[in-house]
Amino acid sequence: MTLHENEIPVDETLVRSLLKAQRPEWAGLPLAPAGAGTENTMYRLGDDLLVRLPRTADKGESLRKEQEWLPRLAPLLSCPIPEPVHAGAPTAAFPPVWSVYRWIDGDQAGPDTVRDWSAFGADLAAVVRELHSIDLMGATRTDGLSWYRGGGLEPCDQWIGGSLDDCRTTVGSELDVDALEQLWRAALALPGPSAPHVWLHGDLKPTNLLVREGRLHAVIDFGALSVGFPDAEHSTVWDLPAQARQAYWDALSLDDVTWARARAWAIAVGVSGISYYWHTYPAFVAECRARLRAILADAATR
Repeated sequence: MTLHENEIPVDETLVRSLLKAQRPEWAGLPLAPAGAGTENTMYRLGDDLLVRLPRTADKGESLRKEQEWLPRLAPLLSCPIPEPVHAGAPTAAFPPVWSVYRWIDGDQAGPDTVRDWSAFGADLAAVVRELHSIDLMGATRTDGLSWYRGGGLEPCDQWIGGSLDDCRTTVGSELDVDALEQLWRAALALPGPSAPHVWLHGDLKPTNLLVREGRLHAVIDFGALSVGFPDAEHSTVWDLPAQARQAYWDALSLDDVTWARARAWAIAVGVSGISYYWHTYPAFVAECRARLRAILADAATR
């Protein structure tokens, strides 16, 4: 499945060649596909390791960022996060950096894995509070730690407007795109964020939240790790059931303005995801559609 221009083909033969050259002690371990996201392809290596390879050359910087910062953040968080154990060097066959991590057991958050959604929402809020409370350790919103979701909504208005137009064509028969645009524009009219910059995971959607024994166990995929305003961090709660969303809101005592901006970020990611991946990644488009349906249903009750 190719999602981007200039995507680098990856298969088991390539992964084994990288391991043989750089970590020969691992080259003979069992290797099996472990999923793929919008930016990386993963392979499970033996019982205890995960190989993560960026889809395009420019995505390698996200892995470099994880290699630098995750070992510093992990001791300050009470839930497990990925532990890099090898920083893969670029090669002629695979130009980006790549990475090997400790394997974390767990299942993606979903109706078949989460036992109590209210408890899950409260647990997620506790992780977010903890992450946002960590000292920045000299990090600033520059270079690899500057990402659009940690800024204001206004710079995104033009391309989100285009994505809304695309959605009118593709999903306008099932979703009230005009209502979504009204919510987006209402948030644009609000005062901009003024909270201090904090550490942001950047993409706390269910596929990045691992569950064990029915409870939130670990947070993975810090490729969007950045420094910025916290509003967009809350946007993925519209990917969760309403009871988890309410528990999250209550635990963090979020005000209505922050909630409205977070909802606008959820709309932005949803409509842009549909627009960009409509022809290439139907599973991700389905996630975005479900998110937008939840936003509309939630807005109708508030």
